[in-house]
Amino acid sequence: MKHTLLATHPLGSWAVFYLQPEGTRRCELEILPADRAAERRDARGLITGRPEIDHLPEHFRTVHGRTASSLVQVKLAEDPAAGGFSQGVTLTESPTTAALEFAGQEVVQEGATTRITTTLRDAAGRFRCLHHLSHTGDERGLRCHTEFINDSSGPLSLELLTSLSLNGLSPFSPGNTTRRLVLHRFRSWWSAEGRMESIPLEDLHLERSWTGHGAPSERFGQVGTMPVRQWFPTAAVEDRASGVVWAVQLAWSGSWQIELTRSGDRTNLSAGLADREFGHWLKRIAPGETLTTPEARISALTGTPDQALQAVASLQHRHGGTFPAAEEGLPPVFNEWCTSWGSPTHDNILAIARRLQDTGVRYIVIDDGWAVRPPDIAFQANGDWNVDESKFPGGLRPTCDALRALGFIPGIWFEFEVVNPGSRAWNETAHLLHRDGRPLQVGTRRFWDFTDPWVHDYLGQKVIRLLQDNGIGYLKVDYNDTIGIGNDHADSFGEGLRRHVEGIHRFFRRIRDEVPGIVIENCSSGGHRLEPAMQELTAMGSFSDAHETRSIPIIARNLQRLILPRQSLIWAVLHAQDSPQRLVYSLAATFLGRMCLSGDIHALDDARMELVRQATALYARCAPLIENGTSHFHGSGETSGDEPRGWQAVVRHQGRFLLVVVHHFEPVSPRCLTIPLPEFGGWWIADQLIDPASHAEWVGDCIHYTPGGPFSGAVFLLQR
Repeated sequence: MKHTLLATHPLGSWAVFYLQPEGTRRCELEILPADRAAERRDARGLITGRPEIDHLPEHFRTVHGRTASSLVQVKLAEDPAAGGFSQGVTLTESPTTAALEFAGQEVVQEGATTRITTTLRDAAGRFRCLHHLSHTGDERGLRCHTEFINDSSGPLSLELLTSLSLNGLSPFSPGNTTRRLVLHRFRSWWSAEGRMESIPLEDLHLERSWTGHGAPSERFGQVGTMPVRQWFPTAAVEDRASGVVWAVQLAWSGSWQIELTRSGDRTNLSAGLADREFGHWLKRIAPGETLTTPEARISALTGTPDQALQAVASLQHRHGGTFPAAEEGLPPVFNEWCTSWGSPTHDNILAIARRLQDTGVRYIVIDDGWAVRPPDIAFQANGDWNVDESKFPGGLRPTCDALRALGFIPGIWFEFEVVNPGSRAWNETAHLLHRDGRPLQVGTRRFWDFTDPWVHDYLGQKVIRLLQDNGIGYLKVDYNDTIGIGNDHADSFGEGLRRHVEGIHRFFRRIRDEVPGIVIENCSSGGHRLEPAMQELTAMGSFSDAHETRSIPIIARNLQRLILPRQSLIWAVLHAQDSPQRLVYSLAATFLGRMCLSGDIHALDDARMELVRQATALYARCAPLIENGTSHFHGSGETSGDEPRGWQAVVRHQGRFLLVVVHHFEPVSPRCLTIPLPEFGGWWIADQLIDPASHAEWVGDCIHYTPGGPFSGAVFLLQR
């Protein structure tokens, strides 16, 4: 199928093509690295020379290399469903999408931002879709979203609306794309976040059928309010023949989906809200009403998937955005959860603080256990949030004042979106989420309804007022279950969930507005909310609930592809009986993100405390690389997190400095590890963290590291 060029625009480092398939009024979107734009090829036309096609009767022989698609995928309940055996598999390429017609385009320059708005109209005049694509300054990717506007005199019912629909992969192939395309996506379970899965499209059974008929699709995502449960909302498609990678990421804290669909020779990649089939979402749009989708991000470059993924992840804080002033220098955190295990007191918090002086730690976080619990509840008695004065005589203020006097910023843990049995809040059922007319309960949790102004006012008193009254500068927000398919709403469970998530975002913004300078940690059973929308509302995110597991360096490495390392808060739980080798293994992993100490800090002897001070001092020197560098990954390709073998190294580069973080697991050959460094040489080791039994030396353009034994780690800061 031939295409007419409607428009092409240079946008940052990309060439953006808007194309109209022959014989239609549609508009497709292709994005290429600007320096590769001249290599773009149209898909082949009618296919001949294959017996299964040539032997068909003449009137059946119109088999095209590519079928028409659209830069917006939409489905109305009022329209028929698509054919091609697609029901229950995909809602893309619906009759609603087929009726979209290109109606114009506007390009606007606003300061450093260029915005392209493309208008598509329904052929029957019922609605418009405005597709927005933008680039700002030197950002390493593009942003896009879609607006749906009901122009009719009656309501319309949305079942699907994409934020992003990228067409024609791969635009470098004029024919079929067999053996070219690989999907990279990221699995995630509790304490095992970010495992990369790389699958050729043939292994996903996404080859074209002999006539191009049917609707081959791979739709994956997450349903509920833990957006990084099972999958991250991130994917990349690599064309291994051309060396170009397209990476996409969706900024949304509720149900979402990413979908690959086959379009003859080519493949389409879309992302957005989970649709009616996948996410139980149907949204009625009143006449004149507009719905705006969550933002999707995309980057395309000649290089590796790791490079493309880091580029799109770099958009997680807007160009020129600022972090709280206390975050200057990426200071270490101490969280006492793995110290008191839910039993913090005024005395043990201050004992910890005195032990941590002169270590560079800035935040001391009081975790679960500071609020009154019913007699039979061991932990997480959420809802009422009354300070337990048997642990904190006179309330939290004396403890917080004492921490400030010792030079620390006091922090507090909350799980304020839920309530537990035994609390008075448990019975405030008028203000809780419901499903099928009953309070929505998951295990021992019910959920506040964040569309309810009463809930915002209640939590304003319980959370925001407590922060203000006690001079608390750090807030850890936990969230330990999901509402699943959604909650009662006149339209659908999925629409109830969408509106609830919007309310959660509003409350986070209120916290930031009313407690200026607050440092917020995004936690959800560790890493279940590590997606851009939540990361942009917070200063950092808990990387995992992996507190002391051998897999910590592996998880921390995985997340460098998915979130900013400066926001990836990594546990190092320290014990009095830990050997120097074990201490360095734990501490070295935190150099892959943000350092979060915990454990028996008060029981460490002077030699072990000196090792902690050495690590925090080196971390301060490495902070600029953690904040702004680019990572390269080396190692033996370990696949197990529970019983890892082999080794890994992350080399992070920024300007005249290199940060090398290496971990050795169960022994495999060779014992001496060779870690290659960037080609431009002249490096020397300026500082390091290494245990006494291990050895390292700089030879040529490599570091040669000999671990002292299994489960060793080391950190090297190199200068050129």
